[in-house]
Amino acid sequence: MKIHEYQAKAILAKYGVPVPRGEVALTPQDAVEIAKRLGGPVAVVKAQIHAGGRGKGGGVKVSKGLEAVEANAKAILGMQLVTHQTGPAGQRVGRVLVEEGLAIARELYVGMLVDRSTKKIVLMASADGGMDIEEVAAKTPERIHKALVEPGTGLLPFQAQQLVFAIGLTGDSVKKATKLMLSLYQAFLASDASLLEINPLIVTESGDLLALDAKMTIDDNALYRHADFRDLRDLSEEDPLEVEASKFALNYIRLEGNIGCMVNGAGLAMATMDIIKLSGGQPANFLDVGGGANAEQIRNAFKILMSDTNVKAVLINIFGGILRCDVLAAGVIAAVKELGVPVPIVIRMKGTNVDEGKKMLAESGLNFTTADTMGEAAVQVVQLAGGAQ
Repeated sequence: MKIHEYQAKAILAKYGVPVPRGEVALTPQDAVEIAKRLGGPVAVVKAQIHAGGRGKGGGVKVSKGLEAVEANAKAILGMQLVTHQTGPAGQRVGRVLVEEGLAIARELYVGMLVDRSTKKIVLMASADGGMDIEEVAAKTPERIHKALVEPGTGLLPFQAQQLVFAIGLTGDSVKKATKLMLSLYQAFLASDASLLEINPLIVTESGDLLALDAKMTIDDNALYRHADFRDLRDLSEEDPLEVEASKFALNYIRLEGNIGCMVNGAGLAMATMDIIKLSGGQPANFLDVGGGANAEQIRNAFKILMSDTNVKAVLINIFGGILRCDVLAAGVIAAVKELGVPVPIVIRMKGTNVDEGKKMLAESGLNFTTADTMGEAAVQVVQLAGGAQ
């Protein structure tokens, strides 16, 4: 679950991470009142969306005086902000963060995530803060310094210190940055985060260190431990079809192709998408209905698939273990009749009661295409969707 910058900063502040003073505003008038309370000659108005690159897209404005705060808040609120992470459609801005202006001497980068290859948390730091860290990683990977955290010990002070020295901090800043990194680790661990980025982490002209920006993602599977985090979810930032699918316990991610996929099991779903690509097609989604899917879930899955107007054909790939093939066939037939599915459907089934399931499909009177292998099914659905792209 992604959260907004201002929400991430509120969590970090609880663990002692220094952040700029600021409040979130929903209207230009709110922004002005917040700037008055902050009291400084300069305030920064920042669009709050779940994407990076906001500054380049016009979503971050340094504002000198209350009139500038109001004007910039008016310009940003309601805009369709396009960044390299939103795609060409952009994301509508519904709120802004108004923060105090700060005199910045240096911009650094600190990040933390779960490294799947080592099964450990990795802390990263770079002197190249304020830049696209992906570009730094691609062109000058040696400028990103890392420390792997052993689960049994946690992040140790000397590891944080090594990174602080590596990014060129000296003097009083060493102690401050070391403490900040240790606090970031505590916030990451306690929040069950999967990603935390501070870009930039700034050193002010007076020598203070603050998290000027914060990007945080919470592990959905751990939300049962954080009842207060559920209110942080902003559904307006998520794909409406993905939100709808989550209501029915369907694992759905929308993609850009034209072949709808309905599969049971995440591994089989990934393999299905791969074989569609190998056959020249483009999957329109990842959709895992789960091992124990029933007729109602299949119906709901079809509703989600058919809500995507890009879908020109559907491939159903089911291994019948917990979900028997005859139950699948009954659910598919009922859903197609009820919803009037207008696109061709290719079905590949293997497992329990597969012959009975195929017989039910053949006798349904509906236009189903069946296949015995994944390769055969992929070729058929690509052709039915209009051919290779």
